Amino acid sequence: MDDEELFRSGLAELLDAAPDIEVVAQAADGRAGIQTVQAHRPDVVLLDMQMPVMDGLSAAAEIRRSVPSTAIVVVTSFDYDEFILPALRLGAAGYLLKDSSADELRRGIRVAAAGEAMLSPAVTRHLLDVVGEHLGEDHSESVRLVTDLSERERDVLGCVAAGMTNPQIARHLYSAETTVKTHLAHALTKLGDLNRTQAAIIAHEAGLTPPAA
Repeated sequence: MDDEELFRSGLAELLDAAPDIEVVAQAADGRAGIQTVQAHRPDVVLLDMQMPVMDGLSAAAEIRRSVPSTAIVVVTSFDYDEFILPALRLGAAGYLLKDSSADELRRGIRVAAAGEAMLSPAVTRHLLDVVGEHLGEDHSESVRLVTDLSERERDVLGCVAAGMTNPQIARHLYSAETTVKTHLAHALTKLGDLNRTQAAIIAHEAGLTPPAA
């Protein structure tokens, strides 16, 4: 959903060209977008942050509440970096820039549909900078949450916080990808049924990092 018709239609045409992606609907504002998602229940919704009627953050919160099976990927301008952490805390599975390449956009959709997360490199750098600026703040709740995890679950979560995919984590930990998925699923459940991106933020706040290879 995006209020810029030219961008929205161009993006739809670009994505429809991929054999494994189908654009089922479009919307020009947040309220219409929510209704469209509720009607079609897509695997993934692409969402801008600044829209008329209802902004992207409010729309994301309602989509997460009413259609939790739909993964949210934000596609917006980096100028509005005050939206990054709030969007990810609401459960967005991805945050991509409007100047991302076609391959990046398609990969972001596929990653989100698979239950993982993807951020543009510039967004990842900014997110790490923001988290780093606030490391001195009280993150005792995040620290408490991760202490309930097993050592291996913390290892996996540290890798997730570093932006690794499941195959990359498996190689780093010399483990099977199915084992990584199991540890991650257990960790997400213990953290309160969060998604991958929300868990990564908690891991950042708790100071988790990938174990030495």
